Amino acid sequence: MGTALVYHEDMTAARLLWDDPECEIECPERLTTALERLQQRGLEQRCLQLAAREASEAELGLVHSPEYVALVRGTQALGTGELQTLSGQYDAVYFHPSTFHCARLAVGAALQLVDAVLAGAVRNGLALVRPPGHHSQRAAANGFCVFNNVAIAARHAQRQHGLHRILIVDWDVHHGQGIQYIFEDDPSVLYFSWHRYEHGRFWPYLRESDADAVGQGPGLGFTVNLPWNQSPGPRGEDPAVLPGRASTDAPWPQVGMGNADYVAAFLHVLLPVAFEFNPELVLVSAGFDSAIGDPEGQMQATPECFAHLTQLLQVLAGGRVCAVLEGGYHLESLSQSVCMMVQALLGDPAPPLSGPMVPHGSALESIQSVRVAQAPHWMSLQQQGVAPVLSPSPYSPEGRPSSLLLTGRPEFKAAATQDVAALSSLLDQPRLNPTPPVRTAVALAAPDAALALPSDVLCEEGSAPQEETQAWARPHEALAQDRALTALGKVLYLLDRILDGQVSSGVAVTPACAAAATLDVAIRCGLSHGAQRLLCLAVGQLDRPPDLTDDGYDSQVTGGIYG
Repeated sequence: MGTALVYHEDMTAARLLWDDPECEIECPERLTTALERLQQRGLEQRCLQLAAREASEAELGLVHSPEYVALVRGTQALGTGELQTLSGQYDAVYFHPSTFHCARLAVGAALQLVDAVLAGAVRNGLALVRPPGHHSQRAAANGFCVFNNVAIAARHAQRQHGLHRILIVDWDVHHGQGIQYIFEDDPSVLYFSWHRYEHGRFWPYLRESDADAVGQGPGLGFTVNLPWNQSPGPRGEDPAVLPGRASTDAPWPQVGMGNADYVAAFLHVLLPVAFEFNPELVLVSAGFDSAIGDPEGQMQATPECFAHLTQLLQVLAGGRVCAVLEGGYHLESLSQSVCMMVQALLGDPAPPLSGPMVPHGSALESIQSVRVAQAPHWMSLQQQGVAPVLSPSPYSPEGRPSSLLLTGRPEFKAAATQDVAALSSLLDQPRLNPTPPVRTAVALAAPDAALALPSDVLCEEGSAPQEETQAWARPHEALAQDRALTALGKVLYLLDRILDGQVSSGVAVTPACAAAATLDVAIRCGLSHGAQRLLCLAVGQLDRPPDLTDDGYDSQVTGGIYG
């Protein structure tokens, strides 16, 4: 089980043959630059590389009309003038003699990825394709999109693999109206899209891109639109609503939704609904024009944000996540964001997010409008409205996130508005933290406490020096017993390995009677090693919760006890 990367160099063949400032940004370099960056960072080599195949016309017919497929097929024989005339009949589209071949490869790449994931050959993957697809409709090209790659992949998963619940997450900065139209009355496909909307003033200028467009008939509630609207001012506050917004000469708001806004949208809208829906497969319309620097989106989300979003999606559908490239037109931002997503699919730790984690007030308003519109359809949203729950952090986002799980058991078993130089400087910053050699380790105090561990999980045999262990244990009566002291030594050794960057995460087994004391030592030990921020989550019944308010804990440790 690994990560697939599906690609074919022929998808770079189609290009604009005449002057068109609107369409020139959809260029072959979008793919070649992203692939080169994957190769430079050694990420392509870590993936199972699959050469895309052409989709059959029968597969295209899962979504598109025969007449439309025939029309696109006919472009192979047209001259430049005829291609330009035909392109002018659609909104923001250009055709090339290679378009039919490229577009069939793009669909075929998505189908190959779905087949590989659902057959168990890989856990997840990315189809690196062009042309994109999410704007394409049953009988019309639209917005650079020829065939609807993700929609066809969803229908294919239903017909060929018998799936009943598919989640499509569209994080492109434009509304994927093509996907919405195809599935708006279908309760077997949950479609989530966030998009720059500006109260209908941003392309594709559709009323049905707003939050109250929730599907039709049996599909009510299975279309979830999150429109980004008013201009953000300082974090947490917005200027007054612009007068005359409906007027064509009204000032265009600035935009710039960032990391905190995207994470808030996932936590307060997408994930609650997705867990309730319980998908069998997650398809991602992965458009990176929603990343910083893109001329289309003018957003401020940094590339590492997409690693975090990808990680959040991997808790769904048993980790079966298939991403298909959509937009993204700033080559450096696109390539870095693609790398971040692939890193997350491979299981690498996500780098810390930069910037204050406080959503814009307008983002929270948009999120609340979605929750209100969707509440009649989802139990998980029938709660109090979302509030600005993310607050500023006084700490800089430095350091590598790590985790250690202690298990107690009774039997002791196992932006476009900023200046170009500043943007380039930001994107040039290293965004790859060293990946620890060991992803997961388990510390067992007793050799005979054997577990059926996966092959990629290390069973740690080391232990902290006895004098160090005894010093940490001395204040705790519960750690006086030999069994508890032995387990503590294992915990301290594993914690050292995590904090030194040798292990990403781990599980340690400790006697139930010593769980609270061991947790207290682990917290103190972590702080003594220079950890600045520590989240402590205790699930279950402890003998006593550790006192997180003494010795200055309260400023460095956030804790929750769930009995």
